[in-house]
Amino acid sequence: DGVEEVRRKFFGTLYNTYSFFALYANVDEFEYKEADVPMTERSEIDRWILSVLNTLVKNVDACYNEYEPTKAGRLISEFVNDNLSNWYVRLNRKRFWGGGMTQDKLSAFQTLYTCLETVAKLMAPIAPFYADMLYTDLVTATGRDNVVSVHLAKFPEYKEEMIDKGLEARMRMAQDITSMVLALRRKVNIKVRQPLQCIMIPVVDEEQRAHIEAVKALVMNEVNVKEIKFVDGAAGVLVKKVKCDFKKLGPKFGKQMKAVAAAVAEMSQNAIAELEKNGSYTFNLDGAEAVIETADVEIFSEDIPGWLVANEGRLTVALEVTVTEELRREGIARELVNRIQNIRKSSGFEITDKIKITLSKNPQTDDAVNEYNNYIRNQVLGTSLILANNVENGTELNFDDFSLYVSVVKE
Repeated sequence: DGVEEVRRKFFGTLYNTYSFFALYANVDEFEYKEADVPMTERSEIDRWILSVLNTLVKNVDACYNEYEPTKAGRLISEFVNDNLSNWYVRLNRKRFWGGGMTQDKLSAFQTLYTCLETVAKLMAPIAPFYADMLYTDLVTATGRDNVVSVHLAKFPEYKEEMIDKGLEARMRMAQDITSMVLALRRKVNIKVRQPLQCIMIPVVDEEQRAHIEAVKALVMNEVNVKEIKFVDGAAGVLVKKVKCDFKKLGPKFGKQMKAVAAAVAEMSQNAIAELEKNGSYTFNLDGAEAVIETADVEIFSEDIPGWLVANEGRLTVALEVTVTEELRREGIARELVNRIQNIRKSSGFEITDKIKITLSKNPQTDDAVNEYNNYIRNQVLGTSLILANNVENGTELNFDDFSLYVSVVKE
């Protein structure tokens, strides 16, 4: 079972990442013949993944030197799954699609190539055959190395100047907020393709605000919301509560425990904000001081009507879950794009093929199709999208409470 899980989660993910890269590299005839795009001219997300990659090289090298191949393997696996595939490639797909070879697209190709080539070298000692195949496939296409095997290539060396801890912290914040919002969506069964209006974040301090501000656009795009609002932690918009962890506080306070529990239950919003900000809070109980720490308690937020709230450590997010008619129409358009893309794929069309689309009329979707006609066509390389009473030889698309027919033909 363990081997099967690693095959699927690590090797399968790495294979899919390479396949994605190879597909678009072949379309654009990318062979890494151009000079490297300077780091200062690469986008922030390129600099971030290269920073994380250099941190990985440093840590994996240290693990091998200490004869810890298991730790090395876990680090490589986490990088491929959490950072390279699930974050970098997912967020950058559009940079690889269509159009000519701009500097931004070249930067994306060079960055992803560097990650794949480096991962092949890092995993070579513990996954020798797979690493050799991956490395050979890469360097045969680019000619960047003249060795016959990855095992004769130089082991990577990390570059300290490429590591940017501030950038890594900001992106970690984006990843944390994204996973919390996606979990809230799942809680009420609202798909990511359905746009929502707002995320509200009570900020603990200026550093946290600055980190979130820097990745705001990225988060909004990833979780499909229109805006992020910052609120003062004690603004009263979100009501927070604190619950004691008696297993930790009992031994700590003994006879004082009852008084401490009562004081915790009556903490004001300002006091809770102070506890979150400083990591501790001091009570004065009949002249004796009692200090509680965030590890001793659970801080949680009450849901407010029309919103869902999640807490993780010092980070709190509230998601507005009301779907207006305007948002519903946009959600329908995005859903149609996804369904049409799936039909393109199952029909065996090339990624550059242009198509004509005919969709059956339906009062649930007609407004959305008319409003977002251009958007839908642009996303699926459609030259036309028309509504018709009857769609001959159409594919049935089932929605929650209705169905449509669509015809997709190559132009």
